Amino acid sequence: MVELKSRNLHSENMALQGLSTVSVAVTISVRPSTSNLVRIPSSSLCQVPSPRIRIGSVRCKAVGENQQQVYNGVYGPWTVEAEDVKEVISYRSGLVTAAASFVIAASAAYLPDNLSDTLKQNIDFFYVIGSGGLGLSLFLIHIYVTEIKRTLQALWGLGVLGSAATYITLAQPANKTLIQYVIDNPSAVWLVGPLFAALTGLVFKEGLCYGKLEAGALTFIIPILLLGHLSGLMDDGTKLTLLALWTGLFVIFAGRKFTQPIKDDIGDKSVFTFKSLRDDEKKALIEKLEQQKSQY
Repeated sequence: MVELKSRNLHSENMALQGLSTVSVAVTISVRPSTSNLVRIPSSSLCQVPSPRIRIGSVRCKAVGENQQQVYNGVYGPWTVEAEDVKEVISYRSGLVTAAASFVIAASAAYLPDNLSDTLKQNIDFFYVIGSGGLGLSLFLIHIYVTEIKRTLQALWGLGVLGSAATYITLAQPANKTLIQYVIDNPSAVWLVGPLFAALTGLVFKEGLCYGKLEAGALTFIIPILLLGHLSGLMDDGTKLTLLALWTGLFVIFAGRKFTQPIKDDIGDKSVFTFKSLRDDEKKALIEKLEQQKSQY
């Protein structure tokens, strides 16, 4: 009888040791290395090997919350890095700068002369600031087709050169600001127009990619107003109405950019990474992706 009890006690001790070993093993298995956190979704980190054992639930939640989001791109997974965030914020800040400068300059058309005189004297300053903000955004904009991006940048450059030439050779000798000279001489739109063509291309891209109504409306309002002024077929009342619409929609457009997720302005980062590879590297990556696809 004593021998039987001794054996039972021995068996219970062995079972307890086994459970301790399993517990330690399970605890170790749910603590992955830091290098694997990005590749493993938080739901996998919190999975429990046995439904009867509850361990590390708080620890797993904390790891999942600090985990960097992984997006599946056409050419592989990608993440939003700190540099990407800075770039997107700079892109959006350029748009805000362009919009704010345009609103201030355009307001001179609606203010009484006694209030707008000082603004009109310094209106070219806001034109320069706004052009710089637009140039920054065009430099940082993410467009998959490089040729389109370069075209918009080239139009911006032509517009800047045309504006400088118009001011130096035409407006300044006439003792006028650049803006006033363009208002008085509609043909000058040919010289400054490429700058606004670049802006039209940018808002068209934004409207097409994200379905923004204000961007789509600006795609039509900007060229209609400029062409109406250039042709002389548009009266002043219509011009002021379109200018007011342009001003309001531009503010809405620039402001709403900050309501979008950062990843929206990045696009599929794997595409840009792929385009930066050498031809042999591109071929090797495509073959690898095809092999992975055939395995599923």
